[in-house]
Amino acid sequence: MTKILLILHVLAAIVAVGPVTVAASMFPPAARGVPTVDGAVAADGAAAVATVRLLHRICRVYAGIGVSVPVLGLATALAMGVLGSAWLIVSIALTGAAAGILIAFVLPRQEELLEHLDAERSVERSATVRLAMFTGIFNLLWATVTILMIVRPGSTTGA
Repeated sequence: MTKILLILHVLAAIVAVGPVTVAASMFPPAARGVPTVDGAVAADGAAAVATVRLLHRICRVYAGIGVSVPVLGLATALAMGVLGSAWLIVSIALTGAAAGILIAFVLPRQEELLEHLDAERSVERSATVRLAMFTGIFNLLWATVTILMIVRPGSTTGA
């Protein structure tokens, strides 16, 4: 059962978190690249706005699916008997921080930028830069969790 839980946990991480990290990273430059004329979205900007909207939808949907990653991870850790391991506790804390940044900073800022575009106004570069910063922190946290899951410092399994 442990192997099945581990397989499901890893697959969920790849299928759910991967698209969020990629789409969230693509969002700021895509929003910045919407064609504008005198501070308003240009007539030929509809396709670019649709792309930005799609990237936001990917982030929202896959973030919801991503809830399965820590749930399956906790079930796997319980089955493996490693819930008290320092690397796992740090990973859980970093996962919580990543989720918090996604929920509190990335998704709401994406929505704000979409509101500007829907109102046919251009987005401020500073807003996309801040969003890119939060997205980078989110991605860095997930990369750190991934490294901890692979290396597992202090593990006695030899992996």
